[in-house]
Amino acid sequence: MPNKALRIALVDDDRLFNELLTNFLHDQDHLEVVHAATGGTPFLDWLATSGETVDVVLLDLRMPDGDGLSTLHQLYAAYSSVKVVVLSTFYRRSFMGQMLQLGADAFLPKAISQKELLQALEGVAQNGHYFTPEQVDTLRTQLSNKVPQWPAVQKDGLSDREIEVLRLYCQQLSTQEIAQRLFLSAKTVESHRSNLYAKTGTRNAAGLVIYAIQNQLIDPDELVLVYW
Repeated sequence: MPNKALRIALVDDDRLFNELLTNFLHDQDHLEVVHAATGGTPFLDWLATSGETVDVVLLDLRMPDGDGLSTLHQLYAAYSSVKVVVLSTFYRRSFMGQMLQLGADAFLPKAISQKELLQALEGVAQNGHYFTPEQVDTLRTQLSNKVPQWPAVQKDGLSDREIEVLRLYCQQLSTQEIAQRLFLSAKTVESHRSNLYAKTGTRNAAGLVIYAIQNQLIDPDELVLVYW
């Protein structure tokens, strides 16, 4: 985990779930629960007025006060730097592509183990996204059915180096790891990532993954090279 405490917000209408998860996360090194809300609307109001910063949101999908999909859409539109892990009892792998396109950085069932939850938090914090091997199989079928051929990628103006950086991000390498692999500074890698966002029209790491799969820049099998 990073040296700086990872600031987490919980958004779930189950108060007991929020309390138990808060207690569990507070017991972990470098994790801090800064807010727990029972609905999307009160959470977004708090985020807009509190002046607090959040690194990762653990978000439920079905809530009476501001449903999860609407909250996810608003977070993606207004707070693109905030990572979102969707946790739902209505989890289906078939929804994976939709969740990524709506702005989720990870999509997992509430029944996951504590260990996998911590892995997901570390994954989105360090690499921008988290996928299980089973989800990669689903992404292959959902995102690769209608893919443009190579010339469509060329016209986006990606340089060879940018494509190289994109592929490494998709392999879940961190900025520092990419810098070491390519013998670049971390600042240069971050500059390439900013250019990738601008040229591909994406706003987060999950969006880059979708773009790379749809444009055949990466084999989905490469998404699972880094696991803990």
